[in-house]
Amino acid sequence: MTIFQAGILQPVPAIGRYVFFSLTAAAQGDPALLRQSLQQLAALVDGERVVAAFGQDLVQALGAEVPGLRTFPELTGPGVKAPATPVALCLWLRGQDLGELLALTRRLEKALAPALKALRVVEAFRHGKGVSGHGLDLSGYEDGTENPQEAAAVAAAFASGLGEGLDGSSYLALQQWLHDFDAFEAMSEMAQDHCMGRRRSDNEELEDAPESAHVKRTAQEDFAPEAFVLRRSMPWALHTPSGDKAGLMFAAFGCSFYAFEAQMRRMLGQDDGIVDALFRFSAPITGAYLWCPPMRDGRLDLRALSLPAQA
Repeated sequence: MTIFQAGILQPVPAIGRYVFFSLTAAAQGDPALLRQSLQQLAALVDGERVVAAFGQDLVQALGAEVPGLRTFPELTGPGVKAPATPVALCLWLRGQDLGELLALTRRLEKALAPALKALRVVEAFRHGKGVSGHGLDLSGYEDGTENPQEAAAVAAAFASGLGEGLDGSSYLALQQWLHDFDAFEAMSEMAQDHCMGRRRSDNEELEDAPESAHVKRTAQEDFAPEAFVLRRSMPWALHTPSGDKAGLMFAAFGCSFYAFEAQMRRMLGQDDGIVDALFRFSAPITGAYLWCPPMRDGRLDLRALSLPAQA
């Protein structure tokens, strides 16, 4: 039996829901109430259909501490930024049927009340299939090509050597990116490929791509130490009175936040002043650091939060 939330390693599902929660005033003044809600949550989280991720605010409200967990830092670069929008809890619901996920959301909300309340929901989905078998971003480019595989994926995504209740956990950097499709469609096909550093038609990396190409900005082996993350991103969409809004829910699971932050700082041009060309048509509108507890005997292991395991 695995000690990590299995949904993190599995391919992205056909349908996903990111349900974000905030602490209620009652929970902020009553840690016992919060512990009770989290125990009820643990009974519903299997780590596969529901992946749970806790924010620093929630951990602090319990009077606990998770090594390496901190609040997302707002990062800036020349004319660009990665905003910080911390949340107490995010539940990533994974499935094939939206109706089932809606019903599951209600069960989870009831289990967490009155300590936590749903703040917002982002509807996500798998789009297409690239030549390497990964899903596509709404720009049409394959997402996750450079993901580590098998044992390397486990090493990149999950903590080890930290002790019981921590080993098998994962540190999640989660950003909602909003695409400007008018700006993207105004580019030539070559300019689009140069933004990404790959040909959309066959997913081949372009050796002559500019230094601002996304692939070159985020080449995981080019950092010291190397900065590998496990991407499990999903396209999202929302219809508003002013039109459709859509983009990518970027999810990077790591054994720490180092790899994501090293890549993000380079994308923002903090290393050398070169901003990732991705910002020509997309930008993050949210940013949060979260901690995904491990599993124990098929249940969410909350011992690191000073919550005892229950049979």
